[in-house]
Amino acid sequence: MALTGIQIFKLLPKTNCKECGVPTCLAFAMNLASGKAELDACPYVSDEAREQLAEASAPPIRPVALGKGVRATKAGGETVLYRHEKTFYSPTPMAAMIGSDISESDLKTKLKVWNAFQFERVGLNLRPELVALKDANGDKDAFAAAAKTIAETSEFNLILMSEDAGVMAAGIAACKFKRPLIYAATEGNIDDFGALAKEHDLPLVVKADSVEGLVPLTTKLTEMGLKDLVLDSGSREIRQSMKDQIVIRRAALKSLNRALGFPTITFPCEMASNLDMETMIAAMHIAKYGGIAVLSDFAGESLFSLLVERLNIFTDPQRPMTVTEGIYEIGNPDENSPVLVTTNFALTYFIVSGEVEGSKVPTWLLIKDAEGLSVLTAWAAGKFSGDDVGMFVKKCGIMDKVKHTELVIPGYAAAIAGDVEEELPGWTITVGPREAAHIPAFLKTK
Repeated sequence: MALTGIQIFKLLPKTNCKECGVPTCLAFAMNLASGKAELDACPYVSDEAREQLAEASAPPIRPVALGKGVRATKAGGETVLYRHEKTFYSPTPMAAMIGSDISESDLKTKLKVWNAFQFERVGLNLRPELVALKDANGDKDAFAAAAKTIAETSEFNLILMSEDAGVMAAGIAACKFKRPLIYAATEGNIDDFGALAKEHDLPLVVKADSVEGLVPLTTKLTEMGLKDLVLDSGSREIRQSMKDQIVIRRAALKSLNRALGFPTITFPCEMASNLDMETMIAAMHIAKYGGIAVLSDFAGESLFSLLVERLNIFTDPQRPMTVTEGIYEIGNPDENSPVLVTTNFALTYFIVSGEVEGSKVPTWLLIKDAEGLSVLTAWAAGKFSGDDVGMFVKKCGIMDKVKHTELVIPGYAAAIAGDVEEELPGWTITVGPREAAHIPAFLKTK
């Protein structure tokens, strides 16, 4: 059972050092008890107290590691109901389903196509993480062979889906090194599947016909020593599924119900008859509050939108999205190509780079760190001043890449032109368009 704030306070050093970010140890203890703080924030807590506080300091929703390798991920670990309260931590892993009766050649072809789905955005590589292998006919050899092929010939990690413990055991033996997620322990097979998960130290999905039905199952499994659990409330109707996700999240965060303090798995693929509707349901579950989303297939037009939504939701709302400061090449620029400069606000970068790319004019785009602010806001805040821009141009290395000495600054920062010229003697500072939409015409005239 979780400790109260007063119980936690008694185990803290009581120095009131404020290094944890709050004025007193009592306030920190209350935050810890409510899941609004992490024990690591206290630099002076003893090892003995740390051990006793392990349960209280654990996130209300247990983080569950999924898979291994380059696409290893996790679900859970959340501490707030609403993103603006703090942030969400574990981006919803996405899976696509494959039947175990698929031929080996078709499987390899599909995996090759799926592996290629990788999208770069804000300097990050966005891609799906999982393949859900579903037992189609009870053939354990076919199931094991498909699991082996997925594990050994692709980057994907696996969800193994079967109601037969023998088939599941064969699948685990074939891909255990990828740490697959076992689906699913039910009232009828909980002993066998619990034993498999415990023997191989693997995460396990718990499935029931309702949220209430999950509680005795998770309680039994945790008493067996299993902690890495994922919840499936069993609903395949859109409205009820949405309700279940909210109920589970509120029970874990507000009521501190440890029996429901685990990430969930949802199946948009079983709630829709076409890809468009499936994508919308998956988008709903990514927002509230699916821990894992299983699709019927990966298709670029569906996957890209879901990955971008996931990226936007699982970023810290108190920190603007940024790109890395530096020189960006657009369209293979050479020593005579124009040089533009702007801030590192992600939206600014994507709009400007998109318009530059659309102009078909090879260009050097300099991105200056302005703490994630847009051009006008950064200029007003003194984060995009002429002196700073000039120093950045000197240090970034662009002078070694071009022969000319002309720099194009954003139209909204026209006021810094004189200061930039003073910092860059001999350079011509050209004021570019205010609106990104006018960049193509501007570059073509250059």
